Amino acid sequence: MDKILICDDEKEIVEAISIYLSQEGFQILKAYNGLEALQIAKTEPVRLVLLDIMMPRMDGIRTAVKIREFSSVPIIFLSAKSEDTDKILGLNIGADDYITKPFNPLELVARVKSQLRRYTTLGSLHKENKSVFQVGDLVVDDQAREVKVDGETIKLTPIEYNILLLLVKNAGKVFSIRQIYESIWNEEAVGADNTVAVHIRHIREKIEINPREPKYLKVVWGVGYKIEKL
Repeated sequence: MDKILICDDEKEIVEAISIYLSQEGFQILKAYNGLEALQIAKTEPVRLVLLDIMMPRMDGIRTAVKIREFSSVPIIFLSAKSEDTDKILGLNIGADDYITKPFNPLELVARVKSQLRRYTTLGSLHKENKSVFQVGDLVVDDQAREVKVDGETIKLTPIEYNILLLLVKNAGKVFSIRQIYESIWNEEAVGADNTVAVHIRHIREKIEINPREPKYLKVVWGVGYKIEKL
């Protein structure tokens, strides 16, 4: 049974989400501030985190940064803020999705399941398809779900890893933003430009020596992105 950590300083919201996810068979862990969430994430085998942004003691942004230091589990932000800048900030620090309050409970459940499919089911498929993809000194071991550049292991979030894998497996092929979004998120790409661009930038910052002059992950202006064949 997958354990899901729900963290929000509004206990009514935690209880409401718990009811919906419990009905889907998930085991729920509850926290009401960032410090509590961080402690649970360190001690429990959490499979996904639902994290409010505005909280006392430690806010959701700082909590997510701390979780990313030791875990790549999917993180979905919950926030009353809907501005693009807040969404981009959340994605930049390693979140995988963002839901604005008030939200439709059915949509929340669907997004949780979607993230878990990528983190678990896709992981199982990757173990069956034992493959190592290499472009120059960039190596993606799809059996171990491990990325190395110049022999150094690079930590990516599940979404970042899947985007990089898609591009590395098809080195030299240009993918549009729509193609990347629909391949990775498995849903129609409506207003996906910022979401994809943020993840691409984050991947570059991790795999490139100089992200402003990338060696591997290139933009083809007006078309999309590709991993350069070397």
